[in-house]
This record gives sequence, structure tokens and C-alpha cells, in this order.
Amino acid sequence: MRTLVTGSIAYDTIMVFGDRFKNHLLADQLHILNVCFVTPEMRREYGGTAGNIGYNLKLLGHDPLVMATVGEDIQPYLERFDDLGIGTSLFKRMRGQFTAQAFITTDLDDNQITAFHPGAMNCSHENRITASLGAGLAIVSPDGKQGMIEHARQCAEAGLPFMFDPGQGLPMFSAEELNEFIRLADYVAVNDYEGKMLEEKTGRKLESIARDVKALVVTLGAKGSLVYEAGKPHEIPCVQADKVLDPTGCGDAYRAGLLYGMANGWDWPSSARLGAVMGAIKISHRGAQNHAPRREEIGERFRKAFGHTPWK
Repeated sequence: MRTLVTGSIAYDTIMVFGDRFKNHLLADQLHILNVCFVTPEMRREYGGTAGNIGYNLKLLGHDPLVMATVGEDIQPYLERFDDLGIGTSLFKRMRGQFTAQAFITTDLDDNQITAFHPGAMNCSHENRITASLGAGLAIVSPDGKQGMIEHARQCAEAGLPFMFDPGQGLPMFSAEELNEFIRLADYVAVNDYEGKMLEEKTGRKLESIARDVKALVVTLGAKGSLVYEAGKPHEIPCVQADKVLDPTGCGDAYRAGLLYGMANGWDWPSSARLGAVMGAIKISHRGAQNHAPRREEIGERFRKAFGHTPWK
């Protein structure tokens, strides 16, 4: 079964300021702020929710269908995915647009100043999901607002089971829109903060929402994750990482593990455990797509954590 991954494709430009922002900001002059931070260290990472999930699915031996709208500057990303064997035929290039990108400056206290340009991501509604794509499972992850709404409706119309993953895009939606996503979706995935926001915006507890979908997944960081299946909670422990370097993309890695298990008919605890393993592997590397374990290594990490190999 192939998995359709909809969401953003993005570049992350990460710069390091060798001092502390507080040493260069005057608290009583913020209304006329005009500063320049010199950043000798800079790197450009490949990211975006769809890109990250697709990348991790490929590591697991899955062949994902990645759908996104991208800009005229997409060529390096296309070449990277081509080298990795990840198809880009569902990338739609938008003329006159940049690919979505974040510019992140970090100081010595790990404070961050981020500017995000959505660019081509805002045109995601121009991609259409139909049964002819040949997917058996899908995820609607953070993307342009209208695109997420239309892709959820199109999945439902095509009879394609899908996971709703609002991510950092959750504040964009009204209670009415979120309730429509829940009604249309087969599965919902949020982190603990997003879960609280989902409760606040809809006026419903997660336990109530879980009764309207086949499964609801809540990731809890170092506390592991919780999967509500038919109202029954499964507690999934966190997998210890070799080192904790960068959480960027950990949620996407976790979701790839979930989707792999779902596509292969695994039960929910096993799928979530694979997600936990993928998150632990990712967090030991900087950037969202710089970890590159072999499938055998992933299986060994799973065995060490849970006592048996995951591959069936």
C-alpha cells in the first residue's frame, strides 16, 4: 500500500549569532528597533512536513507519494530526492514563487528569531487528490490553509483513509473547520501542546474527539506518546536517544513510523513504537533530514527498545 503525503516542502536557513540577543537589545527602545546580527555560521537544511515525512518513510523502505507546491528555486531539492529515490512527480512548481522557507537565527542562549515565508505553500490547493493516484493511505499535514481543507475533503470523496496532522498550522483554523477535519478524518495526530489547543478551540476533550475517529495519537516528548484506539488508551514509552541535539523534524519522523506501520497492517502499539524509534534516531542529528540509518539499524534499535524485531 502506498502512502500519499501532503504538506509543505521547505528550505530552512539556520544562522548562529555568536553572542546573546539581550546584549544588543535596549528594552526601552524596542519600538524603534533596528539591529543587525552578524552570523558567521550558516547552514541550509531541507525540510517541510511533507519532505520530512517522505524522507523518513523512504528510510523505512516505503515508497511514498509526496505531494506539494514548490517554487522556482526547487532544483536542489529535486536533485536530492532524485538521488534518494523519492519521487517528485506530484511536486507542482508555481511560477514567480519561492519554495517555502524559514530563516532562523539562534544566539548562545538558544533563543531564536525566525522569519517564515510561505511562498508556493500558499498555492497548495492547486494540487488535487483523486483515487487515480493509487494511494491506500494519506496524511494531511501542515500546508496552506485552503489546501489542507480541500485535501481533507478530497480524501473523503475518494474514499481514501487519512490522518489529519494540523501541527503548527492548527491556530489557522476555526472550531467549525477543525470539527470538519475530525469528521472527515480517520485518524488525528497532535503533540501535547496542539492537543490542548485542539481541546480549547473545539470545546471538546481529546477523549471525546477520539471517539469520532479510529485512532487519535498524542506525542508527549520525553514522556512518550498516547494512542487512543476505539476509546482505549495505549501508553507508548519514549525511546532513549544516543544524544539530544535537535528536535526539529522529530514529530515528522514519528509520523513516518506510524504511517509505515499503518500501511503494513500493524497494530497501533507497534506502529507507535516504530514512531518512537524514528523520533529517537532523528533527535540525535541536526536538521530534519540528516539522519540516514539503514533499515537494519532501525530494526535493531526497535529490538533493543522493545525486545523484538518490528519487521513482519
